[in-house]
Amino acid sequence: MPHTARQVQLTRHPEGEVSPSHFRIVEVELPELGDGEVLVRNLFTSVDPALRLQLRRQAPGGYFNAFPLNAPMDGIMSVGEVVESRAEGFARGDAVSHGWGWRDLAVVPACVMSVGGVGTLAKLDTSLGPAEMFLGPLGNMGLTAYVGLVHAAELRDGDVVWVSAAAGAVGSIAAQIAKLGGHRVIGSAGSADKVAFLLDELGLDAAFDYHGGPVLDQLRAVARDGIDVYFDNVGGDHLQAALAMLRRWGRIAMCGAISEYELTEPQPGPTNLFQAVANDLTVRGFRASSHLDLLPESSRVLGGWLASGRLRYRQTIIDGLEHAPDALVAMLAGETVGKTLVRI
Repeated sequence: MPHTARQVQLTRHPEGEVSPSHFRIVEVELPELGDGEVLVRNLFTSVDPALRLQLRRQAPGGYFNAFPLNAPMDGIMSVGEVVESRAEGFARGDAVSHGWGWRDLAVVPACVMSVGGVGTLAKLDTSLGPAEMFLGPLGNMGLTAYVGLVHAAELRDGDVVWVSAAAGAVGSIAAQIAKLGGHRVIGSAGSADKVAFLLDELGLDAAFDYHGGPVLDQLRAVARDGIDVYFDNVGGDHLQAALAMLRRWGRIAMCGAISEYELTEPQPGPTNLFQAVANDLTVRGFRASSHLDLLPESSRVLGGWLASGRLRYRQTIIDGLEHAPDALVAMLAGETVGKTLVRI
């Protein structure tokens, strides 16, 4: 059994934009493996926008805890291979997922809940796809997109759907779920290349670069008759535009608000929130970890579409654990497409 491991630790809380200088790579002693524990060699570890919320001195109320300074950053999804096991049901060589990422080796307790249950140690059925896919469409990212549309947005026949940050890990899956369901789908993203990806590779009906002008004007140009569903990954001016364009009985599935994650001061809410009253709108926030019962269903549906080639999936992979902070910075700056991963 290895005696040491490398891990990324947070050394100070960012105020505003995140920098690699906020982190350090340290070598630590591995504890002896206890009963009910598994030693995992991590192969891929996740990089997600919501990690920025846990880098604050205090995470939003009701959300996952803020990361402590100079300590392991528990609660980040990872996939790897079991090196040694003292837990029933897990054997050397098993492919597993868990929530002890941003390190090369992890001692993982088999029955301890992590990431609201999504990150609890689990064996992977790699017949559905390679292990890293369980950090994307076959795991929490896919579940998030699926829950957002099926449960939070209550997707209905004939809906016109707008997905913001549609070139990202969750947005790209959500946009395709809606498109494969026969809906008219509009995507927005942060560059011309990403817009081309949405149109040419994902086959969306319309897409725009939010840097190209006021979001409301661009949305109105591609949805003159309005929209029925807004899958919100951005918040801010995108949410304001959605409220203005949603038709009666429209629904908003609030998944994230990446436009606000690096701001140093609280931002005012939409100035047109009364549209929710005027148009009988439903505004519903959701977390995938609150709907773990749907994970087998989402994995089966999305896995089938992946196998048939109907669901397209893009990854941005950065090599080296030491570059995990760089990967986070790049993702928050909008420089990555699809799911951002670090290959350890």
